[in-house]
Amino acid sequence: MCGIAGWIGRRAKNPQERAAKMSNALRHRGPDAEGTEILDLNTGEQQLALVHRRLAIIDLAPESNQPMQIEDGRLKIIFNGEIYNYIELRQELIGLGHHFRTRSDTEVLLRAYDQWRLSMFDRLSGMFAFALWDAQRQELILARDPFGEKPLYLMQSEKLLLFASEINALLSSQQDAQELDLDAVHEYLNWRYVPGPRTLFKQIRKLNPGSYAVWSQGVVKETRYYTPPDQAAVTERIDGKTAKRRFLELLDHSVEIRMRSDAPFGAFLSGGLDSSAIVALMASHSATPIRTFSVGFDNAAYSEFAFARRVADHFKTDHCELVIQPGDLMDHLPTMVRQRGAPVSQSSDIPIYLMSERASQDVKMVLTGEGADEILGGYPKHRAESLAGIYRSLVPASLHDNVLSPLARAMPGASAKVDTFARTAGERDFAARMVSWFGAVSAQQSACLIGASANRRYERNDFPFSSSAAASHLRRVLFFDQTSWLPDNLLERGDHMMMAGSIEGRMPFLDRDLVSFVSKLPDRYRLGWLHSKQILRDSMANILPEEILSRRKVGFKVPVAEWFRGSMRNYVHDHLCSPHSVIRSYLSPKQLDQIVSEHTTRAADHEKLIWALLNLEIFHREFRLDAPPRSSASALDRLTA
Repeated sequence: MCGIAGWIGRRAKNPQERAAKMSNALRHRGPDAEGTEILDLNTGEQQLALVHRRLAIIDLAPESNQPMQIEDGRLKIIFNGEIYNYIELRQELIGLGHHFRTRSDTEVLLRAYDQWRLSMFDRLSGMFAFALWDAQRQELILARDPFGEKPLYLMQSEKLLLFASEINALLSSQQDAQELDLDAVHEYLNWRYVPGPRTLFKQIRKLNPGSYAVWSQGVVKETRYYTPPDQAAVTERIDGKTAKRRFLELLDHSVEIRMRSDAPFGAFLSGGLDSSAIVALMASHSATPIRTFSVGFDNAAYSEFAFARRVADHFKTDHCELVIQPGDLMDHLPTMVRQRGAPVSQSSDIPIYLMSERASQDVKMVLTGEGADEILGGYPKHRAESLAGIYRSLVPASLHDNVLSPLARAMPGASAKVDTFARTAGERDFAARMVSWFGAVSAQQSACLIGASANRRYERNDFPFSSSAAASHLRRVLFFDQTSWLPDNLLERGDHMMMAGSIEGRMPFLDRDLVSFVSKLPDRYRLGWLHSKQILRDSMANILPEEILSRRKVGFKVPVAEWFRGSMRNYVHDHLCSPHSVIRSYLSPKQLDQIVSEHTTRAADHEKLIWALLNLEIFHREFRLDAPPRSSASALDRLTA
């Protein structure tokens, strides 16, 4: 796990200074070593810079530092991530005549390209973002892993392409890039995160997951090499016994190869089904106790410590607990917003960072249960989407919009889940419905808040909505999750929060072979009659304690709804309702005051929306981004047209 950055194209005036700034911005991602190489291209008219920060996990020797090159210098690479099947690939490449100087997976990746060129992606099992220079072809290849576990941000002008693992590394060398993308703000308020390839900075975008981009003679061409198989309506018949056995074999193998490390490692353990399954399988492959780490709260209603302890005791792990207080959020939130280069989309980001900081005192790498819900159907919305399909077939749109939805949402004591279902179930547009399930506001609420027309013109990334219309409700929503919610929200936060603590996270549920197998299963293996992730529960039936298997999904929930009414009330007021608030200059002050008032008086639950707005305000303050003046017709036109 590392950090990478660099540029190609027009010569920089002070290349060493620019490279040093980018490297320093990524120091937390790689405290063990740093390396920079700057090359003149085309008789000095153009320049290539490769910047690397190393967190040493595989082959700790200095010979594995980066940038790394083939002996004759025709191939050079900087690499962030891990290739889990590097041992098998290394043996295959040796058989094909390649010779290795190191034991690193970085050299395996370099020689895999030398042997197979761009077809190598079909052979890689791993998480990665890398930049590879092919001197013979005068091409720079930039790539990301299939699901986007590792980030890669791009900033491109007519004569220059910059890239980095984090937005701050780009901004460190290009201060004039701090220009707000107003369309992205609108999307953020609706989605609760910025859907790729956009960021909140107009000039910076993300390289799409499962894609590579080739720079050649100043032209960049992006190609998708991987599409999650849930896009298609393809299932195969398989009996339950065979399905359970094969699933467990694949998950177990995925865990085993992700335990490959020359540095100490452990696991994040919440006490839920996903992380407990990972810890159970890790324990079966280790002769020493697995180090496990849990985070929770003094409030027992929001704490899963008891379940995590049950799993830790059952598998005799070396267990550590970290208790989070309300003040921890206020103390660390601005730093984390700056670290992420974006609003912290979920309150659980901060505990992940704090747990990573604590875990890094003992280990350099952890396995987590991330991705299980998006692959196996673990969210309530996955079942709700199927029920909503029946609802829409029975209830006319006008009846839903004008009678049933307002009635359900106006019921005294209506929960946030009731509000979400009432708002979303009757939505006929598939894309709007996918956004609404986890979004903070409806399109109508967003229009009131921004003072905007619902009709906007912008280039939307339609790929997450491109699943086959013949696919089941479950497969269509899972495909959206796998191509938007997961990479642009959960994995992005996981990478940035864990790397801020200088620790690597590995996700066994995102193994390509496992995902391919699960995708071919009939829906009942994912959504059972009573439980979600049925195939996982069945496979772990004789391994995990019964109380873990039978638990309803809780999820890692921070009690910010109550904190906003109590210990964080003044903090929220200062950011959203005071004259110091930046976003009040372009969002509706009346709506902001109403949202905060309704939540603090318990007239409504606006937890998601207040969190999104609070983080947007902090984002403005941390990056010193001025708001677009409300009187500016051009700014409002771009936002609301």
